[in-house]
Amino acid sequence: MQRFTLALSLAAALPLAAQAVEYSQIQADKSAINFAYKQMGVSMDGKFSKFAAQLNFDPAKPTAAKATLDVQLASIDTGSSEADDEVAGKQWFNTKAFPTAHFASSSVKALGGNRYEVAGKLTIKGRTQDVVAPVSFTAQGNQGVFAGSFAIKRADFAIGEGAWAAFDTVANEIQIKFHILANAGK
Repeated sequence: MQRFTLALSLAAALPLAAQAVEYSQIQADKSAINFAYKQMGVSMDGKFSKFAAQLNFDPAKPTAAKATLDVQLASIDTGSSEADDEVAGKQWFNTKAFPTAHFASSSVKALGGNRYEVAGKLTIKGRTQDVVAPVSFTAQGNQGVFAGSFAIKRADFAIGEGAWAAFDTVANEIQIKFHILANAGK
């Protein structure tokens, strides 16, 4: 009788274990980190082409999720090589002294309907600020798509110093947009 009870208990637990999926393997080549800003009142877009991310996300346990992201700031693509060189320089990102921007999540809150609120710390040029991003999650078979955006103030991170510190040419608000594709771990 004990064997039957043990077998029944294990069989009942199998469907629950089979449903638990943790997305942890980032596909950087199918993911994107973009940004949008205004320059002299005109909307502009750009992207970062090199970044590394670590993710542990189980939709059944969102509060246990963790995410980190390191963006190589010199991989910026503004659409102009001259502008890319300028923003990599000392008055903007100062990529020689501060080669990466770093984000580390501190909490994930489920909002319902596959929407979440991810809070964490963003560090750029040695300055750290709290950020909160609404994130949507879509499961696609063995893959998960995480998409969201949040705004930062470039002045909070000393992005654009000296003559660039004023906001008449380049606006203070920068919109960061991300689309991360991750495979389920084994």
